[in-house]
Amino acid sequence: MTSITRRLVVCAIACVAIVGRSGAQQRADAGRPVPEVAVFDAADIHASAAVTGIRLPFINSAMRGGYMRGGRYELRRATMTDLIATAWGVDTDKVIGGAAWLDRDEFDMIAVAPKDATAERLRLMLRSLLEDRFKLAVHPDTRDFRGYALTVGGHLQLKETAASGGGGCQSLGQNSVSCHNITMAEFANRLPRIARCCQATAVADLTGLKGAWDFTLQWSDQNIYDAIEKQLGLKLAVQQIPMPVIVIDSVSEKPGESQKVTEAPSRFEVADIRPSAPEATQKIFRVEPGGRLDARGFTLKELIKLAWELQDLDVIDNDEMLVGFPKGFDGIRFDIVAEISGTGSNTTGGFDTDAARLMLRALLTERFRLATHEEERPVAAYAMVAAKAKLKKADAASRPGCRNAPAPTGTAPIFLLHCQNVTMAQLAEELPAFGGLYVTHPAFDATGLDGGWDFDLSWSPPHLVRGSEPGVQASAAPVAEDPNGALTIVEALNKLGLKLEPQKHPMPVLVIDHVEQRPTDN
Repeated sequence: MTSITRRLVVCAIACVAIVGRSGAQQRADAGRPVPEVAVFDAADIHASAAVTGIRLPFINSAMRGGYMRGGRYELRRATMTDLIATAWGVDTDKVIGGAAWLDRDEFDMIAVAPKDATAERLRLMLRSLLEDRFKLAVHPDTRDFRGYALTVGGHLQLKETAASGGGGCQSLGQNSVSCHNITMAEFANRLPRIARCCQATAVADLTGLKGAWDFTLQWSDQNIYDAIEKQLGLKLAVQQIPMPVIVIDSVSEKPGESQKVTEAPSRFEVADIRPSAPEATQKIFRVEPGGRLDARGFTLKELIKLAWELQDLDVIDNDEMLVGFPKGFDGIRFDIVAEISGTGSNTTGGFDTDAARLMLRALLTERFRLATHEEERPVAAYAMVAAKAKLKKADAASRPGCRNAPAPTGTAPIFLLHCQNVTMAQLAEELPAFGGLYVTHPAFDATGLDGGWDFDLSWSPPHLVRGSEPGVQASAAPVAEDPNGALTIVEALNKLGLKLEPQKHPMPVLVIDHVEQRPTDN
């Protein structure tokens, strides 16, 4: 697995921006002094095992964990950059300095902490752990980054609010929003989400406007920038913005001696499986903060694919990765309500769905008498080949990876990645992660290009590309370039001298040896 898309997978697949904590919160955390030394009661940190089996790259492509469960705090498949970013509350591209291994080597961490530990205290504990086990030394600094800035443009057309209390923005339909009692800092923070602009790049509030405001904004996908200027008297533009960063002074590549931590429970405490109501059509798969799994409206086949990570809930569904499922079993849908063992107090605002998936595997195996094995078979895939590659050979010592870069304003909204020291194997592996609306099968490197490369890759979501349909562009001839400049990711690859060719390619698949149609009694 690579680190190429750790901070942009969700954005690229869903065509929405920032998920999780806001950039403003992260910048505030980065500069916050450490009030005291905080340490875990016990902690084990070691190199992650190599990824094997049927876990697909577009699902298994980012750091896992980050939640408390029964006094245990876990991070898995985390690079040192991920760990530092988590400990200091910054984005990974704001971790500066160090060698290439910081973005390549991956670690698993399991730690014991008080059940009432807050998210901030967990970050302090992680800092202490990294300083102890990896001899990590860092210091805060400020660096300029190209980003989106919200400034005052011409004639200001906002109304100062007369309301008190909390405010926010409410959707009035597609591409229309009404905001009341909202500060410019909060509007800048929300802008990528409500307008689907700016990718996962935060918008900095440089308006200098104090207080709260009322306004309505309407736009089309192509003119969000004009709408902000003409309707609000503000301006959204790309410029150099000073941002807080964490600079690495020194760090060891190997962790010090770990402490033994007891493994977490791997089964649900209690679980109820029953057929879904005939009139129910909605599918739900969620883990509630208190540690309760609620899965509704799924066939047994879909549940197996979810448990073994063969299916993405929103985008990818590759039937070829599951072999031998009996015909005629798809007529029944099931609801599962289960209590996750060892949850206790959950203070970090979520739950690790990895744990829920593993427990779901055990539950399906037991209740449906499920027996499986893995083997390698040819499945539908894309070979990435080189025609006349237009790439720059990278400095082998530079930190590898891709980061979101701000797209020029006034163009069709695009995803723009600035990549450095990235191998073609890494790019091919991660294509379904950030281009899943176009690349709906695994991809593999057949370019013959060795080493790392520097390049920019930019594309638009399908609804902006004339003649485009999700999942077909990789095998179809590229359409004529759209007058608004919108490109599919396949056309963007073509501009780099790279092509995707549909082929069968051997990959590990899950084979069903035995399964019952109905579960045993609850």
